[in-house]
Amino acid sequence: MNIAFQEAKKGKSTWTNPQVGAVIVKDGKILAQGHHEKFGGPHAEVNTLNKLEYISDAKGADMYVTLEPCSHFGKTPPCVQRVTEVGIKRVFIGMQDPNPIVSGNGIKYLKDHNIEVEVCNDTGDINEAYIFYYQNKRPLITVKYAMSVDGKINKTGHHRTIITGEEAYEDAQKLRSENQAILIGEHTVIIDNPQLTVRNREMDFPPIRVVVVRDVNTVEFGYKIFQNDGIKTLIFSQTKSRRRLPENVEVAVRDDWTPDKIVEELAQRNIESLLVEGGSKLQAEFVHAGLVDKVVTYIAPKLFGGASLPAVQGDYRSSEIDFEETEITKLGSDLKIELRRSK
Repeated sequence: MNIAFQEAKKGKSTWTNPQVGAVIVKDGKILAQGHHEKFGGPHAEVNTLNKLEYISDAKGADMYVTLEPCSHFGKTPPCVQRVTEVGIKRVFIGMQDPNPIVSGNGIKYLKDHNIEVEVCNDTGDINEAYIFYYQNKRPLITVKYAMSVDGKINKTGHHRTIITGEEAYEDAQKLRSENQAILIGEHTVIIDNPQLTVRNREMDFPPIRVVVVRDVNTVEFGYKIFQNDGIKTLIFSQTKSRRRLPENVEVAVRDDWTPDKIVEELAQRNIESLLVEGGSKLQAEFVHAGLVDKVVTYIAPKLFGGASLPAVQGDYRSSEIDFEETEITKLGSDLKIELRRSK
């Protein structure tokens, strides 16, 4: 099963599908191993069967697969159908699929076709967002900060301030690549003019960019995030657009885009993971709403002082979220602190 988990981690383009790996074993010998390579493509079980020198070798063999095989028609036929056709004798499953379309149905199908099934209840430390999404019916939410040692993210509040070094920057790009959507507020667009892309990495499914604004009709589309670079930008506005939108831009309208409403909308769009990058007021609203599951903070050995912009802003309200599993990493001259929410 460990080999199957390692195979699963090779799948970098599965998008909203889970990473899945599989291994076929017969008479103590590994005959084939494979993984789900890309969203819309063959699943791990089928890819692994296709790697057999002779498909007849599958008869009487064991299959180790990290997640319950699917039993429904989606972009591909049901995997359980193919597994039973080739004569697999036993299937060892890492965990039952939390997706209600699949959950338990794949296992039942295999058992109904006289295949022995054993569920190991092991996630293999993969598919964290996928599992969270189906268990909690919302995306896994990470808040990212980059700050000085006195907790400041900007010297003046009116111009972009580069805080951390190159290693922290590259790590932040990796963090972006691990999320399906990146969220910022209107003020961050104006001050930082970010692209919100993942640099130095080719991605089949780059994160969707999400911007919260009051009135889309006052937004200047000259900012980088609205350029038609092939990546979708979703604007959450309180008003409908009266202008022609850039080709890559979509507007969703509600009277009040609270964190709860933002998360609800993204969940309906099947977004399983969200990175909240800024600004500080928007991040504070997510903290107050209790909608923070992970925190990643990059701290630079700098002291800004004075009236510099603090990492977390907001009104008079205060909130507390307990975290555990603290991990601290040194990145060049900066520190990276990762926190996970207590269960």
